[in-house]
Amino acid sequence: MSDVRPLPLPAASAGLGLRRALVDALHTAPAGDFDFLECAPENWIGVGGRFGDALEALSARVPLVCHGLSLSLGGVEPLDETFLARVRRFLDRHRVPLYSEHLSYCSDDGHLYDLLPIPFTDEAVYHVAARIRQAQDIVGRRIAVENASYYAAAPVAAHQQALSEIDFINAVLAEADCDLLLDVNNVYVNAVNQRYDAEAFLAALPAQRIAYIHVAGHYDEADDLKVDTHGAPVKDAVWALLASAYRRFGARPTLLERDFNLPPYAELVGELGTVRALLHDYSNDRAQPRADARA
Repeated sequence: MSDVRPLPLPAASAGLGLRRALVDALHTAPAGDFDFLECAPENWIGVGGRFGDALEALSARVPLVCHGLSLSLGGVEPLDETFLARVRRFLDRHRVPLYSEHLSYCSDDGHLYDLLPIPFTDEAVYHVAARIRQAQDIVGRRIAVENASYYAAAPVAAHQQALSEIDFINAVLAEADCDLLLDVNNVYVNAVNQRYDAEAFLAALPAQRIAYIHVAGHYDEADDLKVDTHGAPVKDAVWALLASAYRRFGARPTLLERDFNLPPYAELVGELGTVRALLHDYSNDRAQPRADARA
């Protein structure tokens, strides 16, 4: 594992995605607007000039976490070891405390520019877990994999036994001995689209493996169809699920994702205020003595 000491990332911290359109606002923001930033290393490795200077300044000021886009952990093409070596140098340079990727695949004889679901089977568990272990060995640190949104389950061959989504995720985490990036919006979207109980899904996750949390907005196509867009404010139902996650798992670093339709910076800070309020409520609840303790 890496011997570079990362910047600390407190459990009760709230972060924003590092987007180039936000660089000026982030650079001039007063201390306390955000506790950490997240970037896709693919979009920043080798970047110089004004943006490179801004990245250096921001990563020296607050912790930087990395969320990858292109490893294709569920794919069949060999992992790009040269790229992973570059990622390791990037993580070390910026003292990154957390590196995550999607539990999906995005390549098949070329990049598909979409995150596609992996078949929920035992065979896929062993395949993906082996690739995660390989990636962890190369980058020299644990990886957190993110539960992905999907709209139709990947087909399963007749000779294979299909698993539930939650059983598949838990099996991958155990087999790979990796961490989980819990995307609360994806849980909500999948629960609606795939007709399962979001609270039951959360209850079945291993708390000790949850490294940090994503929260984001989605598009309401219909009452029974939600589309994960990261292009809108967070919905009330997702805020409620985030609060439930804190009650179940405790405070975790939480990243507000907004990838397009970027609002004014002040609106993003306002949503971060909601994250902080929910973390504060959780902390207050923990501080209250139980009724049986007072008796």
